[in-house]
Amino acid sequence: MDWIPRAEALEARYAEQHGELDERALVRQGNLAYAAALARWMAGDIRAAADWFRRAAARWRESWRGGEAWGRPIGALKASLLAGDDAAVDEVARWTLELGAATSPSPIGRYAAALALLALRRWPEARHVAESLRERDDFPRDVGDALAYVSAADVVGYVEAVESVVASFETRTEYLEGVPVADTALVLDLLARRRDIDVALPASVVLPAQTD
Repeated sequence: MDWIPRAEALEARYAEQHGELDERALVRQGNLAYAAALARWMAGDIRAAADWFRRAAARWRESWRGGEAWGRPIGALKASLLAGDDAAVDEVARWTLELGAATSPSPIGRYAAALALLALRRWPEARHVAESLRERDDFPRDVGDALAYVSAADVVGYVEAVESVVASFETRTEYLEGVPVADTALVLDLLARRRDIDVALPASVVLPAQTD
């Protein structure tokens, strides 16, 4: 894929929004900004990618209206991590937990909690939540495994799990805004490094050439 034109097209769609934005429009802008950020990252423009990740996090957080729309806190947290904005990561992670993600009956809510706890380096709590995800049939087993292995500092288990996550992205036919990037693996890599697991992600067409 020619990443620069793809990013520019997404950014142009983002700029088309005018006037007061309702909930759905904010979510759509978050999606566009995040996809543009991923395209910029794949093109090697990390600085521009970080700016767009920040926009995505802001739009998704603005769109939160309560309920079980856990994809929005998840998106805001992932975007903040990928932007390299430690202050925002800490703030969004605490906000996510304050929303009650850790006690949500939804696996997506629990996923939000696991990401938040790992981001805050609360390893025992993160492991407890991640283990609850591994027991479910309605959540990707390899993602649950990766979260649990990061929290437990299990390098061998993590490597196997994250390779499975990357492989699952390689076989997908649908991606956010049509941008084929394994963002979940990128986020897991950042969280693993917080746990002092310094292992390179596998080479893949759905990952940047360099992830450090």
